[in-house]
Amino acid sequence: MTGASGLIGGALRAALEADGHAVTPLVRAKGQDGVHWDPVAGTVDSAGLEGIDVVYHLAGENISAGRWTHARKELIRESRCRGTSVLASALSGLKSKPKVMVCASAVGFYGGCDDSVDETSGPGGDFLSQVCMAWEEAALPAAHAGIRVAHARLGVVLTPKGGALSEMLPWFKCFLGGRIGSGEQWMSWVSLDDAVAALRFIADDDSFIGPVNVTAPAAATNMEFTAALGHVLRRPTLAPLPAPMVRLLFGEMGESLLLSGAHVLPARLQKEGFRFKHPELVGALRHLLGR
Repeated sequence: MTGASGLIGGALRAALEADGHAVTPLVRAKGQDGVHWDPVAGTVDSAGLEGIDVVYHLAGENISAGRWTHARKELIRESRCRGTSVLASALSGLKSKPKVMVCASAVGFYGGCDDSVDETSGPGGDFLSQVCMAWEEAALPAAHAGIRVAHARLGVVLTPKGGALSEMLPWFKCFLGGRIGSGEQWMSWVSLDDAVAALRFIADDDSFIGPVNVTAPAAATNMEFTAALGHVLRRPTLAPLPAPMVRLLFGEMGESLLLSGAHVLPARLQKEGFRFKHPELVGALRHLLGR
């Protein structure tokens, strides 16, 4: 597993180990337990991957950690595409190959649009769409070697332990929550519990090849999400963040992550019978926040 110490990877690893599975993390620092790899140098200790059943590839630079300068955009792209290519190539050369490689991707593939989209829909035309396309294509060496490759297009993963929700909570608790821009942009979300369960479901079901949307069935607009979070926290949501201010503060990153979105449907998960623990937003927030 790459990204085993991250928000999703940490939760997935804990769930797998609780069920008796042995998880081998890919690590960059020598001396740590796990299989050493260096995606920048293009090296992997391939011998440590022989006989692995499932590979979860979740590593990637945080896209919301700072303004998207040219250098930062290159880092975001390279951390995903080069790391995936290096790992996929290493897996393709193993004598005892894994059965499946589940690669993280994102609903950013679809860009910003008003209509609902599913796995049959095409890509958008913005920076994140281009990154997601290249990210998924980078896994082709594994697929060409006969490994089943699935791309988990993750929505906004909700947990108070990190990510978008944890960044919103202090503002809402201090009575400073409100819609962003028009509030009409879509937010395709999924609870951390469901994201972990879906990743395991995808690995276990041989029918999953290619893109799989990992989002809750009921996406919400930013205005709906704001109202739901305010309701659960029992706080008013009267402090909007105007679109011009978002663009001034965050630039292209704000335009892409905060002011646009897509209504993404988890069509393939639902078709194969995946059961969401948290299919609707208010119930998910109540569970996550203990309310």
